[in-house]
Amino acid sequence: MCRHPRRGEAGSEVTPPSEKGAEIGRRIGVGLMYGLWKPRVLGAWRVPATGPVILAVNHSHNIDGPMVIGVAPRPSHFLVKKEAFVGPLGPFMHAVGQLKVDRSIADRTAITQALGVLENGGVLGIFPEGTRGEGDFASLRAGLAYFAVRSGAPVVPVAVLGSTERRGRLIKGLPPLRSRVDVVFGDPFEAGDGSGRRTRKALDEATGRIQKQLSSHLEDARRLTGRLENARRLTTH
Repeated sequence: MCRHPRRGEAGSEVTPPSEKGAEIGRRIGVGLMYGLWKPRVLGAWRVPATGPVILAVNHSHNIDGPMVIGVAPRPSHFLVKKEAFVGPLGPFMHAVGQLKVDRSIADRTAITQALGVLENGGVLGIFPEGTRGEGDFASLRAGLAYFAVRSGAPVVPVAVLGSTERRGRLIKGLPPLRSRVDVVFGDPFEAGDGSGRRTRKALDEATGRIQKQLSSHLEDARRLTGRLENARRLTTH
């Protein structure tokens, strides 16, 4: 696969992330995730085997990204907040093909790299909620719609469902060690309306379609994994 550099800010070249590095990251991730938790992966066959794909992942635990990187059937490049690239972790994350993004600005370098991943037929991972929260896709940023409409890549919804119990947790934001974590891949869908429009109205409409699809997938995933009743109990207390 040919991987060409793209132009970033001030015309500078932006080197695309390493797909070989992402594959190494996938192998490290799968070993680590299966060593610390008990992943159950459902629907991975729904991820297209070739061509550009966007994985849209809910975000309620700190392990959501590494978990999907590890269990996804293809190497993936996630947009990760720059705050995570600290100390020795920064060079490592670069080496395994992950993309640093400054969420406080329109980070042109990150945008250029992400579009480059899709232009080269790769897999781009995004947390459309922008930050870790309830993980219910209730509030989406426009970034996912922009990448989906601009690239024409199909979006695959991914629900990561871990234990919500505090008992057994060693670190805040992580499910208890050796607990079951379900990763459910949904059917790919097109976010755009087929017109190719990239106007603000078109992106807003695409965001609405995406939110509907992701929320529906999350409910289906909770039902499939037997977590739907637990989710309902949490929302009523």
